[in-house]
Amino acid sequence: MKLLTLLKDLPSHTLTGSPQVKISHLECDSRRILPGSCYIALKGTRADGHEFIPEAIRRGACAVVAEMPCTQEAREAGVSWVEVNDSRLAVSLMGAAWNGRPSRHMTMIGVTGTNGKTTTAYIAHSLLKQSWLRAGLIGTIAYDNGEEITPSTHTTPGPLELEHLLKEMYENGCRGVSMEVSSHALDQERVAGINFNVGIFTNLTQDHLDYHHTMENYFQAKAKLFEQMAQDTRSRRKPVAVINIDDAYGRRLAEMFSGRMTVKTYGSALGADFRMLVHHATAKGSEYELEYKGKSYLVRVPLIGKFNMYNSLAALAAVICAGIPVRDAIANLQNIPQVPGRLELFTHPGGAQIFIDYAHTPDALENVCKTLKELCSRRLITVFGCGGDRDKTKRPVMGEIAASLSDLVILTSDNPRTEDPEAILDQVAAGFPRGFADYHREPDRRAAIALALSLGRAGDVILLAGKGHETYQEIGKNRLPLDEREEIASFFQKSKV
Repeated sequence: MKLLTLLKDLPSHTLTGSPQVKISHLECDSRRILPGSCYIALKGTRADGHEFIPEAIRRGACAVVAEMPCTQEAREAGVSWVEVNDSRLAVSLMGAAWNGRPSRHMTMIGVTGTNGKTTTAYIAHSLLKQSWLRAGLIGTIAYDNGEEITPSTHTTPGPLELEHLLKEMYENGCRGVSMEVSSHALDQERVAGINFNVGIFTNLTQDHLDYHHTMENYFQAKAKLFEQMAQDTRSRRKPVAVINIDDAYGRRLAEMFSGRMTVKTYGSALGADFRMLVHHATAKGSEYELEYKGKSYLVRVPLIGKFNMYNSLAALAAVICAGIPVRDAIANLQNIPQVPGRLELFTHPGGAQIFIDYAHTPDALENVCKTLKELCSRRLITVFGCGGDRDKTKRPVMGEIAASLSDLVILTSDNPRTEDPEAILDQVAAGFPRGFADYHREPDRRAAIALALSLGRAGDVILLAGKGHETYQEIGKNRLPLDEREEIASFFQKSKV
């Protein structure tokens, strides 16, 4: 492909050299450069790709994209040079062009927010597949390219990987794609080359402040999805924002984009386009009344908890906005699969119920504990910790939540990373109410899980919070195996011996 073709969607840029040069590969890693490659220099948190431009040229790069003027070395080597204001934006737009701009040929649903992204994306994916036979999924747990499901590497992959994945989905016959869109991906322009048809906003609560620093920055990063959609003039249909107006940030977002694009709201608030009325939850599922366009529908979903009702409502609204008939979407909701690590239920030989959940933010932990507390006839035993090298301000907040909503807390490690596990536990325990004594402290997560299982009795609910679908634990700079499902099975197998 000629360089000129790759530059068509780029905003203002300066080209030095021939636009007709043929490009064999697009690369952001100088170590992977082959003769004929175009090297795109990115500024990272740990390294600056501009420092490796000479290496890329020595390896055979015939074109360079960078946030600096053309160098003498590049001129002498006959390298075409593209100077841009933002190379992250450039790599996303060029990656889309390189892969034939696949998102323009499919119905794209993007899900952003603090909590509920994974479950909402999973539900929307299932509803798309049931109606259209093949649909793609990109998210925290897995990627589905229409033919094969593989474990994911990132919630939202890097732009070159992402666009290649979308190309695979299109070539495999996917009519639509449901994908999680993280705040990091939005801030880093990873999805700038995607034409979203429907964007979902679930909620915004404290998380990732180690990266964004303030809630306002965090909110503005999320809002970039809808800003991108509002400015999109190339989609086959007008983009639609599906926004939770029971959330204060959601109401603000709806006001920001009302008049600039189609906004459909959901929630229980009066005036919501997709309104949830009477609702009821059991240990096996939930049901609620949906009011939409003056009609009422009974919605049943095999997931528990009010927050999962919100997730299903968001997914319902999104696929309906994408063109799936209302009654088909509602009927198909009853057939959605269990989402791995999201209130995933396991049975205890002693009669207790065990749930594994990814809850790792204050809001998520509170929602899950409240939901499970209603199912208890005896005690809620909560096993949780907080990740190292991440937002420290939420640690005592989560400690207070766990202590106030649980009958017994087992404080343990999550992913301590390079922090001292005991120091993290100190900060979490600082949030416990004065005199709170109904807890154990066990930094070894395996031992903490075994302790919880040994204490479980009929009527108890045991919550293993924080790891969810993850099958590893990050200790120091190492990623060590730890699958809580295997820990549960192993504990009960040993108990039989």
